Amino acid sequence: MNIDKLETERLFLIPFTKQLCQLVEDKNFEGLKHKGLIPGNGYPDQETLETIPKIKANLELVKSPTGFESWLIIIKKEMKIIGDIGFKGIPNQSGEVDLGYGIIESERKKGYAFEAAQELLNWALSKTEVKKITAKCLTENHGSAKILKNLNFNIQSQDDTMQYWSL
Repeated sequence: MNIDKLETERLFLIPFTKQLCQLVEDKNFEGLKHKGLIPGNGYPDQETLETIPKIKANLELVKSPTGFESWLIIIKKEMKIIGDIGFKGIPNQSGEVDLGYGIIESERKKGYAFEAAQELLNWALSKTEVKKITAKCLTENHGSAKILKNLNFNIQSQDDTMQYWSL
């Protein structure tokens, strides 16, 4: 499957490649700039750096990005990287994929996570192999919970630290 990018009113979603993962992991800002991408203030944050090895592992399982890995979230106007969003691999045997996302602190509360998630969910739900989308967030992460609720996710369960959602 050849995946180029997804586009919203304000954002581009560009799938991570092995090369993009390496540039982000190495904080190679010149390499990103050469690709026309400008890291936002605070990108990559610690959460992104901890996620990159998982993205790389998922990419090792496929020849090229399938769309069920992770995507860079980029503000179109400036080509500024502000976070990432994606799934943790191709749908399982039940047709489930798990959504995750993160926005750098300087760009939160501007609707970018909702906008990116809505576009990626529309893409995923157009694929016949996707039957259910799950997500989880920390119970104290009220911003993420609000986004999931606004995307029509429902809480399936929760424990002392996490809420588990599905769509």
